[in-house]
Amino acid sequence: MLAWADREALERTLETGRAHYWSRSRGELWQKGETSGHVQQVREVRVDCDADAVLYRVAQTGPACHTGEGSCFHRRVEDGGLAPAGGAGGVLSRIEEIVRAREAERPEGSYTTYLFDKGVDKILKKLGEECAETIVAAKNPGVDELRSETADLLFHLLVLLRARGVPLAAVYAELEGRFGAPPRDLDSLKAKRPPDHS
Repeated sequence: MLAWADREALERTLETGRAHYWSRSRGELWQKGETSGHVQQVREVRVDCDADAVLYRVAQTGPACHTGEGSCFHRRVEDGGLAPAGGAGGVLSRIEEIVRAREAERPEGSYTTYLFDKGVDKILKKLGEECAETIVAAKNPGVDELRSETADLLFHLLVLLRARGVPLAAVYAELEGRFGAPPRDLDSLKAKRPPDHS
């Protein structure tokens, strides 16, 4: 996402480990997710070469964008118009939001509602079936069946994560911790701004 931050917002971010910004419309400091619950746990803070732009790398709870999208940059320019940006993370985040809504609203006739109504044991049974079907598909020639079964497996895994209260952002954070950049000392950013080298 893109937002404004002043010195106080950056200092509060460094102090708390949660992303803070400056709201130009409200004229006040705000913590992301303070009312929505879609908090950003800051993993790393970077600055650009001139030290006048700041990048928070975060573990996001829920969507980052007020529209419900995982990112504010969820559209791309294509053929003179706008199209969904797509990408695996974006798709999984959208599915997670659909699953969350199904759990909360329980619409009648929804397969996801059925799974939540039956409970974790039923979800685990379905997940086991999808695992087995994915394994069989991987042994068969061609990739169409494997692609389809993997999609089913991922969907049921997202349902299980929701049922157990584990947000997808926590899984992303775990992967980031294993394969991403190592965490950095946030206090080092409190040093003075480097001289202008332009």
